[in-house]
Amino acid sequence: MFTLPVLRWGQPYTSLELDSVIHFNTGETLAKVGQANPGLLARDIKKAARARDVLREIPIRQLIAMMKKAGELYKDATLPMGDGTQSPDDFARQQSASTGLPEHMCKGNMAKNHFVLANMDKILDSLTRGLDLDILTRGYGIESRGVPVSYQAQSPVLGLVLPSNSPGVHTLWLPVIPMQVGLILKPGPQEPWTPYRMAAAMFEAGVPREAIGIYPGGAEMGAEVVARVQRVKIFGSTETVKRYHGNPCVQVHGPGFSKIMLGDDVVDDWPKYIDLMANSVYLNSGRGCINCSGVWASRHTKEIAAALAEKIGPIPVLPPEDPNAALAAFTVAGQAQAIHASILAKIKEDSAEDMTEKFGPRLVEKERCAYLRPWVIHVDSPDRKLAQTEYMFPYVTVVKCPQEQMIEKAGQTLVCSAITNDQQWQQQLLAATHIDRLNIGALPTIQLNWLQPHEGSIVDFLFRARAFQAADEWFKK
Repeated sequence: MFTLPVLRWGQPYTSLELDSVIHFNTGETLAKVGQANPGLLARDIKKAARARDVLREIPIRQLIAMMKKAGELYKDATLPMGDGTQSPDDFARQQSASTGLPEHMCKGNMAKNHFVLANMDKILDSLTRGLDLDILTRGYGIESRGVPVSYQAQSPVLGLVLPSNSPGVHTLWLPVIPMQVGLILKPGPQEPWTPYRMAAAMFEAGVPREAIGIYPGGAEMGAEVVARVQRVKIFGSTETVKRYHGNPCVQVHGPGFSKIMLGDDVVDDWPKYIDLMANSVYLNSGRGCINCSGVWASRHTKEIAAALAEKIGPIPVLPPEDPNAALAAFTVAGQAQAIHASILAKIKEDSAEDMTEKFGPRLVEKERCAYLRPWVIHVDSPDRKLAQTEYMFPYVTVVKCPQEQMIEKAGQTLVCSAITNDQQWQQQLLAATHIDRLNIGALPTIQLNWLQPHEGSIVDFLFRARAFQAADEWFKK
């Protein structure tokens, strides 16, 4: 068992209040995590400027090299973990044991994080649109086209209120340190492992300890991060998204409501795309906001739903150490049962069809946890409540909707994979402001291009491009 301290700008702080991280299956205590309180962050935030100052003393190219080294350490090395050490295999086992995600998926998420760190130079070049990175350090410079520019950091640090359910979200904050902006991390209660291991890898690679703080705690600590830090990323529900809507200081990552849309010109060939649909729904146990939760088509929807159900409905519950395990456990007591009851009620209310019913019960209850097996539901109208639902397991609604209504009725969509050759409809999709990531063609919703923003550019969030002019002799200084 580990004891993980609060990290106050990289320095361990022993808290009298500890929270236990529990093995979801055995009840074993995996770690005791020191709990920060709002007053602690209120004091420490006064030193936030120092985090950016120490990073600006290191050239960005050198920080990128540190990220590459940190990636190798994170993937391969035994690293300090609180009052102990942790190997990569330990990390995968412990993360699986506290989050319910199968071990091979934890290792897969490690590979994603490593990829981002190993390719940080290419990612920053893409995210900054080829900007001379020294401009971020100085705050001004000359673009390649010879025009003076100024980029002003909007905060010396980025605050992260992190979730427990999807370890893959950590890829979103990895570019922050090489942009010479510090980090304040509030880990999810069941997933402290990635923030602590990543911080340890960065420190070993040469990143100044003063650049990173880790402040575990309850909901009040998350609220304090939002209140105290000038730029914050937070992960939460639809209600969380609504709460911070229009707040330029907070970037909220909520449910994705990601969809696959089949155009009228290709829908008769729907069997070609069943594997693509199934993978989009169930890979990574359906936990990501980029997993598909809706398949929309104007016809053949019942056949599509039945074929999807045949693909993913029989998937069994397997132990997390099994390399074939495809489903994650729900580790919070009562959560799976509540979701199960909610879906059954909505099926009845919408007169919807449960296409996976014949493959056995969807809820599997264990002694200390529960599982939800993949669920495929068919609805005959985009106006049904189930047409706009998403859950953190392999769940999908197949929606019958005329093509001319799909874009409007789809609502807010993080990823839309539109399979069509209809150029007029493609242009309408390109113009739809409520679709964030758009894939045209037979591409799964879960296929990411790391050289593009995930959900809003982190560069635009952290830096403000502003008008800037200076006399020629000033640039010659």
